[in-house]
Amino acid sequence: MPVKTATSGAFLLKTALPILTAASLAVAFATAFAVWSASETDRIAIARQERLVHVIVDQLRSGIAHDQESVTVWDDSVEAVEAQNLEWIDVNLGSWMQTYFGHDGAFVLTADRVPLYAYLDGAVQAPQSFHALQRIVGRLLDDLQKRLAAGDQTGVTDKVLSIGSTDIAVVNGHPSIVSVKPIVSDSGEIEQEPGQEALHVAVRYLDSDFLDQLERDYLIENLGFAWALPKTDHQSSVKIPDGSGKTIGYFTWTPYQPGSTVLKRVAPVMISFLVASLLLISILLAALRRRSIKLQASQAEIQHLATHDQLTGLPNRRTFERSLDEGLQRIRAEGGALGVFYLDLDRFKEVNDTLGHPAGDELLREFARRLVDLTGPQAVVARLGGDEFTIFVPDVASRDDLERLAEDLIEMARQPFSIAGSQAFVGVSVGIAIAPEHGLDRVNLTRRADVAMYHAKHSGRSSHCLYSEEMDSLIEARRELENDLREALDRGGQLHLHYQPLYSAASSELTGVEALVRWKHPSRGWISPVVFVAIAEEVGLIHRLGEWVLTEACLATKAWPVETVAVNVSALELSKAGYAMRVANTLMRTGANPRHLELEVTESTFTAKDGECQRNIQALRELGVRFAIDDFGTGFSSLSRLQQLDVDRIKIDRSFVQGFGKDGSDEAIVRAIIDLAKASGLRTTAEGVETELQNERLRSIGCDELQGFLLHKPVPPEEIERLWMEKRPLKTAAQSRENG
Repeated sequence: MPVKTATSGAFLLKTALPILTAASLAVAFATAFAVWSASETDRIAIARQERLVHVIVDQLRSGIAHDQESVTVWDDSVEAVEAQNLEWIDVNLGSWMQTYFGHDGAFVLTADRVPLYAYLDGAVQAPQSFHALQRIVGRLLDDLQKRLAAGDQTGVTDKVLSIGSTDIAVVNGHPSIVSVKPIVSDSGEIEQEPGQEALHVAVRYLDSDFLDQLERDYLIENLGFAWALPKTDHQSSVKIPDGSGKTIGYFTWTPYQPGSTVLKRVAPVMISFLVASLLLISILLAALRRRSIKLQASQAEIQHLATHDQLTGLPNRRTFERSLDEGLQRIRAEGGALGVFYLDLDRFKEVNDTLGHPAGDELLREFARRLVDLTGPQAVVARLGGDEFTIFVPDVASRDDLERLAEDLIEMARQPFSIAGSQAFVGVSVGIAIAPEHGLDRVNLTRRADVAMYHAKHSGRSSHCLYSEEMDSLIEARRELENDLREALDRGGQLHLHYQPLYSAASSELTGVEALVRWKHPSRGWISPVVFVAIAEEVGLIHRLGEWVLTEACLATKAWPVETVAVNVSALELSKAGYAMRVANTLMRTGANPRHLELEVTESTFTAKDGECQRNIQALRELGVRFAIDDFGTGFSSLSRLQQLDVDRIKIDRSFVQGFGKDGSDEAIVRAIIDLAKASGLRTTAEGVETELQNERLRSIGCDELQGFLLHKPVPPEEIERLWMEKRPLKTAAQSRENG
């Protein structure tokens, strides 16, 4: 018995105790590690939720201001407030803000801060009830009116239409976001003295129903508001400061704690199955490892999205700028040269208009793939946005290498793109800048590549240009021309309309005219419409220019015995809401006959998927206005599409007419267009008739009207009036010489 006892004691001391001790230490270590891992996971999750709540509040502040702009940047609002039309104000600036956007309060003030209208807690209040908020929003009003008076437009973008002031304050016992916006004209046609605009105040409570909505939208558990910091350790909180930094309260919620949840589930298993503790620890570590891998993968994906363009997968502007800065730093330290390319696709808008935006996106993805394949792994290819791309090429040996690469890029872009079951054709304009030759500053170097690209695009597209200092001078000259065009539209007297006659091919009689705008600059002389019309489209003056042309044409021609008055219309004009109404008003104001007016547009305008454009065309056709396809046969035109177009006339582009009588001419194509147009009930006009041979051939194949320098060049209106008075059939230049 004593021996047995001694043996048992030795086993306990030499085997069991060490094993139990080791197992206990292992379990204790594993438990401590599991607890620490769970705590760290909880800490990361809670920190993310806190950041999310901060982001939500920031988005709310900008979101409420954005909600206001839907009604405060509006001519009707300016006029209604000036007229103190309280019924209109209530419907559009008051109760509607609550029913549509969920705002809890809306107030309208005059520029002198006199309340005109008050809405709070679901009901219209007496305007004087705003005085209770005067102390709260006074600082916001002061700040906004000072900025308005100073003409401060800081922060105004394509998405933010007007300046404003926003703060967090306590309103009517509720923590609230308070936003102040000026009530301003959207068209700019209503003159408002800066600083004297009426003001709109919006209030959004940050408790009650609002918290329930956030809880549902963002899956935040037990989200609430507390005036004082909660003392419990089981709640997370974020303080809500006002504009002065003073804390007015706290958002509180039950934090999502994935680590603690996992630990609670595995702890009973660890206690109940001590023998399998090592296995359970391994499983827990494996589970935690999988969670860590998933977290790292998620972070890597977020990092990729932050540094790459989502559509094409190329590096974005930020990544490109960082890479270029690193390359320039190496050049400063080690010498050498690098090249920067700025690329802009040509005719990309036509792809979007004719095939749709999904097809345009697919073209951009394919173009990006071609760029990467062509430039190789050393170059950095990035998409800046839209159809603009940049390329950074390190270790440049010579400028000839860069120009050869530019030529390869242009040739690559010329190859057809198979998109949406059809082929699309585009081009690319390329600008090049070289460091250190053109500078070592990233911003300036990129700008110069952009200037070179702009020069290439305006030199004929599908070409490349290497930056030179003269290009900056050309950009400045273009800017001056833009300002001069604005002045010409404002003052008048410089723009003129000339009219090119249209002649019947069958009778040689004058049947109509095409109105062509001309600009006689006071110092530069006559400027080509190819130049200034393109400028007008780019800087937003095309609507004013188009309205002036239409008005002048209607006034000049209304008394002429004319069948057709053709006026060119930009796709930008047709796509603007209300264009049809403006044309109708012009016709009514001038007394012109709408059935004589024929608007000439490009084919892409008719095939565009822009609903506003189609609505304007339909409204004008119902009014009696006719439409013609200008320059048919270029761009995306095709004979198969001709029968699908709802137009009255086809104008055959001069490029098809010029080769008549020569080998390889397009006379067969012109004949096919005319035959198909007749079968579709459309009239045809041939442009650019410059020789007797062209004149006779076009007559013989059945063209309806002819136009060109052989017949008559564009002339002032008084010359057209003289032609009407003579009432003589057409005599071409050659016929006049024969008659002596």
